[in-house]
Amino acid sequence: MNPHLDSLQPYPFQRLRQLMAGAVPADKPHINLSIGEPKHPTPEVIKQALVASLGGLSVYPATLGSVELRQSCANWMQRRYGLELDAEKEILPVNGSREALFAFVQTVVNSQQAEKPVVISPNPFYQIYEGAALLAGAEPFYVNCTASTGFQPDWASVPESVWARTQLVFVCSPGNPTGAVMSLDDWKNLFALSDRYGFVIASDECYSEIHFGQPPLGGLEAASKLGRGFERLVMFTSLSKRSNAPGMRSGFVAGDAALLAKFMLYRTYQGGAMSPTIQAASVAAWNDEAHVEANRAAYIAKFQAVTPLLAEVLEVSLPDASFYLWAKVPGGDDTAFARALFEQEHITVLPGSFLARTAHGVNPGSGYIRIALVATLAECQAAAERIVRFVKTTTI
Repeated sequence: MNPHLDSLQPYPFQRLRQLMAGAVPADKPHINLSIGEPKHPTPEVIKQALVASLGGLSVYPATLGSVELRQSCANWMQRRYGLELDAEKEILPVNGSREALFAFVQTVVNSQQAEKPVVISPNPFYQIYEGAALLAGAEPFYVNCTASTGFQPDWASVPESVWARTQLVFVCSPGNPTGAVMSLDDWKNLFALSDRYGFVIASDECYSEIHFGQPPLGGLEAASKLGRGFERLVMFTSLSKRSNAPGMRSGFVAGDAALLAKFMLYRTYQGGAMSPTIQAASVAAWNDEAHVEANRAAYIAKFQAVTPLLAEVLEVSLPDASFYLWAKVPGGDDTAFARALFEQEHITVLPGSFLARTAHGVNPGSGYIRIALVATLAECQAAAERIVRFVKTTTI
């Protein structure tokens, strides 16, 4: 067996199930705000394209994807970021960001060097970053994101000896779970570090289209604004959140053509080609913005209804973007809070400590909960009212 498998830690939702074991909830409708799974209906334009393309099931797909799909992705990048990308060399369709993030690490990390390679991750983080690093034979290094740094990674805390071994840095903007968005100065600082130490930047941007009217700055966009090329930089995006189509497992990677050529080679052997049927539906999704605007408006309505209520009893405010609220709980015990909330109000949220690792003497997720506003507006509002009642009447 691969010895690195023993290094993997339980997934946050496995830990959540363990936390709730034996808990008996109150006799109230269950509202699940723990999982970042979009619940809005998948748009008709996507479903119609999917059904109309079922004939694609009779052929093997190409790993590079169809010309139509790559061009639709390039067109979206031009509309969204004002970037002119080469659809042949700078865009690669993938089966969702999770598959791509994991496989990209296996492509980039060179574990044959004398010193063990390092993959740097924000902390809290999406657990695929850690698992991909471990299974590639790298050492994860966690850079804490706390309120004191605006929930951005504190790059100044990374020792010179760690930078010297770093081969890959993950960033997530808008961030999961905090919703924090990197500024142009943040990107400028990270690019300078990449130029100095030669590491690759993997920019996870799957929440980029859920915002409050100000589209978040993207990594490739930042590079362009700073007069740079895309060297050692790739971005990952997906239709899951943007288009309420998580079951399609469709997204793309864009950026450094040399890196994507190597990634393409890896995925040819991995077998990561996207079904032609899914490709056709993806073209329809990337070509349409009306459903994205409607989706965004639905999330804004939920944030507007819920955030002022929760702010009465929790330390919480609107994120820069994404569909999460990152709330500091009274008493500081996020796991006890989550279990008691489930028992007394039948609401499930995710303890923040499950999304982070103890690093440099602190778990930066401890004392927080992640609230995913993925349920209906009525359910989210009802949940907020029940949370307010819970906090006002319960001592943890």
